[in-house]
Amino acid sequence: MAFDSLSSRLQMGLRRLTGKGKLNENDIDEMLREVRLSLLEADVNYKVVKKFLANIKEEALGEKILKGLNPGQQVVKIVREELKKTLGDEAVELNFKSSGMTVVMAVGLQGAGKTTAVGKMALYYRKKLKKKPMLIAADIYRPAAVDQLVTLGKSIDVPVFEMGTKTTAEKIVTEGLKAAKEAGCNFVIIDTAGRLQINEELMKELQNVKDIAKPDEILLTVDAMAGQDAVNVALSFHKDLDITGIILTKLDGDTRGGAALSIKEMTGIPIKLMSTGEKLDSLEIFYPDRLADRILGMGDVLSLIDTVTENIDEEEMKSMAEKMMSSSFNYNDMLKQFKMIKRMGSLSKILGFLPGMGQMKQVMNQVDDKAFDKVSAIIYSMTEKERKNPDLIEKDFKRRERIAKGSGRSIQEVNKLRQSLQQMKSTMKQMKNMDEGSMRRMQSQVKNGNYSGFAAPQKVNKGKGKGKGSFRY
Repeated sequence: MAFDSLSSRLQMGLRRLTGKGKLNENDIDEMLREVRLSLLEADVNYKVVKKFLANIKEEALGEKILKGLNPGQQVVKIVREELKKTLGDEAVELNFKSSGMTVVMAVGLQGAGKTTAVGKMALYYRKKLKKKPMLIAADIYRPAAVDQLVTLGKSIDVPVFEMGTKTTAEKIVTEGLKAAKEAGCNFVIIDTAGRLQINEELMKELQNVKDIAKPDEILLTVDAMAGQDAVNVALSFHKDLDITGIILTKLDGDTRGGAALSIKEMTGIPIKLMSTGEKLDSLEIFYPDRLADRILGMGDVLSLIDTVTENIDEEEMKSMAEKMMSSSFNYNDMLKQFKMIKRMGSLSKILGFLPGMGQMKQVMNQVDDKAFDKVSAIIYSMTEKERKNPDLIEKDFKRRERIAKGSGRSIQEVNKLRQSLQQMKSTMKQMKNMDEGSMRRMQSQVKNGNYSGFAAPQKVNKGKGKGKGSFRY
């Protein structure tokens, strides 16, 4: 997960303060030393680190903090606010025209994920704002860049304008903008050429494209794993092109955090979008406050809600809730439930939104993102009659044996699936019959981690040293 190391070190430093009734300057200095180390290890620019620590110390040593109630928690609040400010303070959306065609020019070095980010952007805004996008393939130098964009466009059903690699980028952009206008497209993204390093030839071409396209946004794609080197790249592009925003990519990798925490503070360019996975639907608006909360282990419930509402229809959720509350919940319904959850992304990503899960690395590492596929294989091995009537399997061992063989899973796994369905039905029946007081007690149990309801599938080992995974509930 992104920012793992930074998050752990920061939380460790702050945890020393939260349990104390009183704080003194030595306590603050000790915490700041830990914070300094965590930021430098994350490859954050040293000027940013210096300013970050100075601002925290000034606020934390105030009389209101040192003599107030819960001083440790107030210091955590100060660190959160400073993190948010360093990341950009507020989300900055793309600048769309109220009418007519909005043109975005995507620039960046090779290897930063620019072409993929272009496809993600087209899909994201088509779904979110109902835009009609067109992509222009103006990268004529990188091998297969045009083919890659055409393939991406087909996969998301977005038209791609291309003229191969034998003509100039300027000609391609000129003709592409005409084609987009004729097709009635209102959102055009130009995938420009990148280089392994910045050079005069590259910048001259990009300036020419800018003069022709007159883009509403010029977005620089930055690899989140680049650390503070991303600052120098951003400054170089900004000097010649006046960059309006950053797309931060590869935030799903082993990201130390240096780029995200350095770039806005050092360049003044806002991070507008971030890519959180390999799939084409893994693009999000960059919210500084939400990322600050994730780094400090406070979770990101707002992003979880956004993920649910973007991927699951309200009527679908209502229908599923009603079905679960009825006694007719069966394996077909369970299969639909799994598909709904899978649309939101990986289980580890979903769990990562929850408060405190960042600290539970062992649990997160055990989450098996392929568990739903294994369970689905078992359900697909049932006949339609068995899926609709779970009692048929309950009463017949030979049926369970046949389902296990057909799915390539074990009898034990089929039995666990049976138990899981029964447990879900039992839990829903209890909830349906609960009065308000009982519901509150259950909510309290869930909050304190004492309630053993339906849990996410996790990887477990079969025997010592075998290293083979199964699933459980």
